Amino acid sequence: LGKDPKISEPRKYDPTFKGPIYNRGCTDIVCCILFIICILGYVAVGILAWSQGDPRKVIYPTDSRGQFCGQAGTPLETKPLLFYFNIMKCASPMVLLEFQCPTTQMCVEKCPDKFLTLLKAYTNKEDFKYYKNFCKEGLEGLTVTQILSSGLCPAMLTPSKPFTRRCFPALDQKKGGEITVGNNSKFDDGEGNIRDAKDLVAGVKNATVVIEARQVVMKIFEDYTQSWYWILIGLVIAMLISLLFIVLLRFLAGIMVWVMIVMVILVIGYGIFHCSMEYVSLKSEAGSNVTLKDLGFQTDFSVYLHIRQTWLAFIIILAIVEVVIILLLIFLRNRILIAIALIKEASRAIGYVMSALFYPLFTFALLSIVIAYWAVTAVFLSTSNQPIYKVFNETACDHSRKICEPAVSPAECPDSKCLFAFYGGETVYHKYLIGLQFYNVFLFFWCANFVTALGQMTLAGAFASYYWAFVKPDDMPAFPIFSSLGRSLRYHTGSLAFGSLILSIIQIIRVLLEYIDHKLQGTQNKCTKFLLCCLKCCFWCLEKFIKFINRNAYIMVAIYGKNFCTSAKDAFFLLMRNMIRVAVLDKVTDFLLFLGKLLIVGLVGIFAFFFFSGRVKAFENTAPNLHYYWVPILTVVVGSYLIAHGFFSVYAMCVDTLFLCFCEDLERNDGSLARPYYMSASLHDILSENKAVEETEEPTQSSPHQPDDQDVQMKQ
Repeated sequence: LGKDPKISEPRKYDPTFKGPIYNRGCTDIVCCILFIICILGYVAVGILAWSQGDPRKVIYPTDSRGQFCGQAGTPLETKPLLFYFNIMKCASPMVLLEFQCPTTQMCVEKCPDKFLTLLKAYTNKEDFKYYKNFCKEGLEGLTVTQILSSGLCPAMLTPSKPFTRRCFPALDQKKGGEITVGNNSKFDDGEGNIRDAKDLVAGVKNATVVIEARQVVMKIFEDYTQSWYWILIGLVIAMLISLLFIVLLRFLAGIMVWVMIVMVILVIGYGIFHCSMEYVSLKSEAGSNVTLKDLGFQTDFSVYLHIRQTWLAFIIILAIVEVVIILLLIFLRNRILIAIALIKEASRAIGYVMSALFYPLFTFALLSIVIAYWAVTAVFLSTSNQPIYKVFNETACDHSRKICEPAVSPAECPDSKCLFAFYGGETVYHKYLIGLQFYNVFLFFWCANFVTALGQMTLAGAFASYYWAFVKPDDMPAFPIFSSLGRSLRYHTGSLAFGSLILSIIQIIRVLLEYIDHKLQGTQNKCTKFLLCCLKCCFWCLEKFIKFINRNAYIMVAIYGKNFCTSAKDAFFLLMRNMIRVAVLDKVTDFLLFLGKLLIVGLVGIFAFFFFSGRVKAFENTAPNLHYYWVPILTVVVGSYLIAHGFFSVYAMCVDTLFLCFCEDLERNDGSLARPYYMSASLHDILSENKAVEETEEPTQSSPHQPDDQDVQMKQ
């Protein structure tokens, strides 16, 4: 690197440079125009989706005619449950492929609660009146044979229970939900056929496979409806802790960093202790020695917490994290002292730009709008198809799986049913629906990355104005954040769009790779697996690299007002000329800030665990009753990390900006009266300590334009 003149040539002294350039022009105009056009197209896609979509298809089950069960304001409002005429037909393997049972399905008020055949009910007035609740209209004057041949009624009723708004047979069950039948159990299905009871079990199991994912989703949705306000309280607590931590860092940076390090070690240590106690307590319980392999996949995830192997895995993971953190702290102890000094300088900068602490709220609001728009548009797009009806039959038939009219069943196929199959369409809109969904996802990535980039450039411009102010705060703008935000939007929307577009393309490629991997899971060979794994790994690394380049490019755009490519090149070469400092200062500081996020997540996560799991008696009557108590816990943990990341991102951006300005200052100036440093005395101390570390570890390497201590003269 030292031999390359493009990289090794430092920036020259410029007496006219006084910080962020104010006389600047618009950059990357072509990309700005393209971004505006795409946003207008995104709005048009949303309007089109909202005019065609119907979100009710996601909420309500549909009968054989595609009508919604239990929908308010319809004749089926009082019939919220879906009833299968003959659930044994769900035993067909085709159900697993087509996600539709070849039997009539209708909406009912409640599930049948007794076993009854049509033949028996027909001879009893009261029984037949009850039986009509599960039949179609038009039974008057028809015999049992005519009713069955017309498919107006099921041949028999089986005691059933509602589950996810569907009626499933309530078979004898053992503890744990295992369905049991006799080895030679037989029964008459009401159509003159003697059927094996295991057919009924197979039908139930296949139907369960069809909706297994929806069952879990519905349970999770119910848990959210029961615990959403407690989740919000947990997130508010995380926000208050993060804000308190940032404020304390402003005044007690050194003490808070060491407190943070000790607290992280203690919190992880408590996690190891708690998992060990759970592991020991399960030693005497029956069934605790079952392995995760024996248990397999269970939709009730709380089952795994009764297995010793689960807690052993938690212990191992936490112990590894604890050891890694302790080793890093031991080996980086000298550099941590230097990084703490840089955090102190960042705290001083934030003290002059206090509004920066609240800027993440603005970014969060914009991201919430982007996510909400994407989610609503995705739902409307996925529900904008028309109901398609197909012929379903247990046996092979020429007309099987062909499109049909719901009122007519093909006479050529015996026992055929014209049932609702899926939502689709033959119009131009429906043919290109997958393209609109792809466009929705791509614009979501682009807009989300644009909002993040806007926040980075705005903060960078504000903190750069602090660094390059000779007399602070007299030489700073009155409102650094607003001034920087105005410059970013007015002059550099194109550069923001350009950088976020590159990142979005890489992210959408990663999504496509995951989609291809999912589609080829059943057919791929080892070579294909290896190739996909390599591609996913490469694009993951590329995404991280582009994020790093973009972040530093936005800092250079905020300072000099040049286009994205030029700024990215200047930032990259500047970092290459200061690689040792990047490792010593920038990355160690990022590690310390990451420990701060980890501490906040750990504290809030422990509180959420004890609250939602009911382990503390004081919260037993307060905590909501949930299917999966890990749902709100995981939500609070993820939300807490995002909130902590939002607040700490201000510090991280401040450190990165000061670091680049620091490197530029070293190259532009030499500390003399004619070319004094803009850095403060504390930052100069960081330079001296960092230089001592570099000379100790690599005595042959020197940095350009590094002055000796006796040559440094600071302008007061």
